Amino acid sequence: MTALWTATELRAATGGTLAADVGVTGVSIDTRSIAAGDLFVALRDVRDGHEFVAEALTRGATCALVDRDPPGVAPDAPLLRVADTLAGLTALGAAARARSEAVFVGITGSVGKTTTKEMMRVALSAYGTTHAAAASYNNHWGVPLTLARLPRDADFAVIEMGMNNRGEIAPLARLARPRVGVITNIGTAHIGRLGSEEAIAEEKGDIIAGIAPGGALVLPLDSRFAARLAARARETGLDVLTHGEAPGADARLLSYDGSDDGGRAEILLRGERIGLTLAAPGRHVALNACAVLAAVAALGLAPRVAAAALPAFGPPAGRGRRMRIAVAGGEALLIDDSYNASPPSIRAGLAVLGAQAAGRRLAALGDMRELGDDAPAIHASLAPDAAATCDLVYCCGELMGHLYRALPESKRGAHLADSAALAPVLKAALRPGDAVLVKGSLGSRMAVVVAALTEGARA
Repeated sequence: MTALWTATELRAATGGTLAADVGVTGVSIDTRSIAAGDLFVALRDVRDGHEFVAEALTRGATCALVDRDPPGVAPDAPLLRVADTLAGLTALGAAARARSEAVFVGITGSVGKTTTKEMMRVALSAYGTTHAAAASYNNHWGVPLTLARLPRDADFAVIEMGMNNRGEIAPLARLARPRVGVITNIGTAHIGRLGSEEAIAEEKGDIIAGIAPGGALVLPLDSRFAARLAARARETGLDVLTHGEAPGADARLLSYDGSDDGGRAEILLRGERIGLTLAAPGRHVALNACAVLAAVAALGLAPRVAAAALPAFGPPAGRGRRMRIAVAGGEALLIDDSYNASPPSIRAGLAVLGAQAAGRRLAALGDMRELGDDAPAIHASLAPDAAATCDLVYCCGELMGHLYRALPESKRGAHLADSAALAPVLKAALRPGDAVLVKGSLGSRMAVVVAALTEGARA
């Protein structure tokens, strides 16, 4: 296998020292998924990655990126030594971007980033070899890691960029330097940290800082910030394309006919009507497809080729994946949307649940995080949507208690302190023929509920 990075390239990219003359075929930060030939990067997060260097080398890593002596490792071990491992990884990502001839697309937004990234991967794969992160690697270490893993021969690269605080998107965008930047939407996710939707819009708009000269910004025309962001992009010489349902959008969703497992959309793309079959349910998925087709058009590619490829898209784990699960006496349908949550994404998830042919429709909802002082009222405001869609709603967490109490009594399943307490209660309540949506912010740990329900599951 051709080396992703030679020893000479590793030294030059990171400014580090490496005595061994080795090449690596991959880059990893996790010993649980490390492959033979990988460079293991000892990052500091919940745990210090230096504690796992010895294990990584035993599991087949060719060398490790370190900034101190890791325990249990021989003095002559193949170690790429740098002053700081995160800075070293970032430098490696920058070197990968500099040497690559791929066409880059950057994606940010309040919700739908990962889904749109995966749809973009599928779409661009119809035109050439496409690289994108395996998961939601969209932060200060995720973007460099995605870039560092970029194959030498990639034709396209899709880079997802997220944030928790002001000032995080711009450096990621400058690192990725996309030809086309996409903003999926602008909402209230992280408003507790940024303070206002205006600040969120400005932060999402900071992707403009990294878009290559002569490139394009794709933004949501449905947003009240669209005109402001479009003007900001044009001031820097960028082309602007819009997506959404608003009249005048360059990629406009004209119609959507949904079913329990997919849908059919008609999109007007700069005057051309394009029919699109989707294998993932939800109007929000069709709107994500509008953003994808707008980006494809901005790249100068034939959008109908992308539209023909998109039926192959399926939602990733935790992002709306559907599974049949065993319950007493038969099977039920699980919609695993447990990875994260915001008010718009919960409403979208409830809409998908409502489209299911089921005996009963149940929702298991965990707290939404980082919504600031208005969080109790925002949670309670979801009650009409939940009541209209669900036969029973199960909640966990202090904030979801506000939603639970706002529901009609007939719709209340149970309210528990956390996901661990909710899981057995929900599992015992399920009957054959039910459909259940599981959703909440990552910190609510709703994956615990999914894990309890998916013994014997099938996609």
